[in-house]
Amino acid sequence: MNPDSTVLIVGATDETVRKAKELGLSVLLLQHPTKVSAEQEELADVLRVVDYTDWAAVEPVARQLREAPGFRVAISITEPGLENAGRVNDLFGLDGTGYQVTRRFRDKLAMRRHLAEHDPSAVAAAPLLRRADLDSFGAVHGYPFIVKPTDATASIGVFRVGGPEDAEQVWATVEGLRGTRTDRISTMYLLQEFLMEEYVEGPEFSVEAFSFAGRHVVVAITEKFVHHVRFAELGHALPARLEEPAQERIRTSVSRFLDQIGLRDGVSHTEVRIGARGPVIIESHNRVAGDAIPVLVQGAYGIDMIKYALGWPFGLVAELPDRPEAHAGASVRSLVSEPGRVESVEGADEAAAQDGVLYVHLTAKPGDTVHSIRDNWDRLGLVAVTGPDTTAAIRRGAEVIEDVIRIRVTGEDGRTWFAHAAEAGSPAEVQA
Repeated sequence: MNPDSTVLIVGATDETVRKAKELGLSVLLLQHPTKVSAEQEELADVLRVVDYTDWAAVEPVARQLREAPGFRVAISITEPGLENAGRVNDLFGLDGTGYQVTRRFRDKLAMRRHLAEHDPSAVAAAPLLRRADLDSFGAVHGYPFIVKPTDATASIGVFRVGGPEDAEQVWATVEGLRGTRTDRISTMYLLQEFLMEEYVEGPEFSVEAFSFAGRHVVVAITEKFVHHVRFAELGHALPARLEEPAQERIRTSVSRFLDQIGLRDGVSHTEVRIGARGPVIIESHNRVAGDAIPVLVQGAYGIDMIKYALGWPFGLVAELPDRPEAHAGASVRSLVSEPGRVESVEGADEAAAQDGVLYVHLTAKPGDTVHSIRDNWDRLGLVAVTGPDTTAAIRRGAEVIEDVIRIRVTGEDGRTWFAHAAEAGSPAEVQA
């Protein structure tokens, strides 16, 4: 094994390992005991089963692997592995992104504080430590404002405090969440600290970018369809249906943010709202997006963000032009339902075979309880498609769900119905 073509991956999906091997890399994989798969065991050149979120467990393994067989860089594109990949790079003086920069992405309060050092008009934020903090923040910064965990994902634990009357319920809910796991599927995250920040009114987008030695390329601007109360993500579409001046403001804002946060190389996924003060950074991650957005990017632009993340440190991918051109539109539509109980799930294979369909992932199973939307985990699945343009792709995703997928739900009153596509915005609603 040649260390110069060997990567240490901290946490990975099967797809990540597979694509690293397709690039010709040797793979040293640190994988959590609950995430090991047969494909990873087959493909990884070296597999170490370890709680990769625990630095005390990771450090001795990293030292052993650095000694033999050796590796050029540590990479993670999964949220729980990012910080320890950064620590490995720092430990050995490697070129990959280090811990300090990664922590600014991961810790939303640290990000807000860091941005405030560069811009006095940045979004105000403060830690939520006691009940009285809610009243104090509202008195100083006004209502509404947002309460959310400092380092969770998937819109978990995000609340809008509309006025003083909401504070008691939000505080009680936050206290109930502290110390609990953050979703019903993974055990990787533990909710601990929360913050308060100013609310930004306006349409929401995400920005899929890649940085090449400090040159930031916005690959795609993605429309986000977000639940009006709980902030759960209900769909995505790209290229965003925005006029060029609005797109340029977003590109400029995100590039400035990435400079301020200190990212030099690699993939990023940044969430932005366009409010009265223009584009405002909501949060960002030095990893690929979730919700099949990388599938949309590849479907519309022909750019594989995962291969870029893995290949760029080894010079295996070419730098991208400043404004890649899309050859199609692409969209993710989520399936949702009224509360009830899942009776049956049909149509996934048939849907995957439909024209224009890129990816189908149904999470609902017979017997599951269906809740009102609280966060991303209350969706029942998603369908990713392409179309001639963005609007056509949004429409096509709904057609596949309505025509082919059958998730039957029964309510407490005995009524039955099928899950449906979540609502998506119109072009007029996303203009900014």
